[in-house]
Amino acid sequence: MDGAVGKAVNDTVDDTAKDAVDGAVKDTVNGAVTGTGTGTGTGTVRAKKPLGAVSASTARRPAGRRTPLLALGGVLVLLALVTVSVANGEMPLPPADALKGLFGLGDPGTVLVVQEFRAPRMVAAVVAGTGLAVAGTLLQRLFRNPLASPDVMGVTGGASFGAVVMLAAGASQALIPLAALGGGLLAAVLLGVFAWRAGVSVTRLVLVGLAVQAGLTAAVNFMVVRFPTELAGSALQWTTGSVYGRTWTEVWAAGGAVVVALVVAFLLHRRLAVLDLGDDSAGALGLNTNTARLQVLVTAIVLASLAAALTGPVAFVALAVPHIVRFLAGPPTAGTLALSGLAGAVLLLASDLVAQYLLPVSGLPVGVVTATLGAPWLLVLMIRQSSSVNRSAR
Repeated sequence: MDGAVGKAVNDTVDDTAKDAVDGAVKDTVNGAVTGTGTGTGTGTVRAKKPLGAVSASTARRPAGRRTPLLALGGVLVLLALVTVSVANGEMPLPPADALKGLFGLGDPGTVLVVQEFRAPRMVAAVVAGTGLAVAGTLLQRLFRNPLASPDVMGVTGGASFGAVVMLAAGASQALIPLAALGGGLLAAVLLGVFAWRAGVSVTRLVLVGLAVQAGLTAAVNFMVVRFPTELAGSALQWTTGSVYGRTWTEVWAAGGAVVVALVVAFLLHRRLAVLDLGDDSAGALGLNTNTARLQVLVTAIVLASLAAALTGPVAFVALAVPHIVRFLAGPPTAGTLALSGLAGAVLLLASDLVAQYLLPVSGLPVGVVTATLGAPWLLVLMIRQSSSVNRSAR
């Protein structure tokens, strides 16, 4: 045992530690289902059911088979949505011609319409949805709180604030993602300053996060109102969230950074799996828990801020997708993290298509659709959280 722990101290991600972590994760999940767990060999422990735990009936399903099947279904749905997105508009196109135009083939006019006007919007929705969903998954696992998400915690509001400030300064569009990242970090700092009181309770975290989000949104609205007419239209997306009018400059700047952050998130997954075991077990495996938590937190903030640089403060995606994926795919793994990103892309692109073609009022931003879905969802989660706290108090 001492030799295994020693190796984990030297390198927490070596083969021995990987086996230990995988076994411990399985043990923790089994313990969450049955109400017990063996922990690190110190005896049977009655532990609170972790966020990633599922019911016993769900745990008995073949999760290893379920995740690939769900991923395949998600890819097929996403491809269908992409086809609808590039084929429809003021000038409808046959799906086959639209897909050819997406890859630069076929009629030059079709290629121009698809690549320059429709594809940037579609890619922005896919990239932003992926970033928001993965960020929400990381935050919910990190805080072990089903209400933790970038929009509830004020991160997306801070990103919008930073982007609007940069826009007011007349800076290049390529700098908007950097400004959004700075705004998201500012919101995180404000949340830490006002929510930390010898620990962070669930209620305080949510209330302070909502207050930070509301304050930063009010600041954005004030600046939009004070903008000259020619800038007000460009800044309007930062009040509700929209992918209208995205350009390849914005998509490449923010999208490239989102891809890098996603890679970092997957590299950090094993550390997050160790953190799921609890601080004592993680420390026994040689993991510096404070450093690991900070790394995961910063990665989630970066992902959410860069996604908001493309869409503005889009609600619901980061909050709901982790719950949907846990319900369908079971306990958290690297596969379910990837599935969360895929589900976020599907949800945001589908919401944008609903806003464009299915609502009786044309021209509504995608943030209106997601906010309409997210408000009752947040209410249900808060009621469930309150009921859980009341039962624990008894």
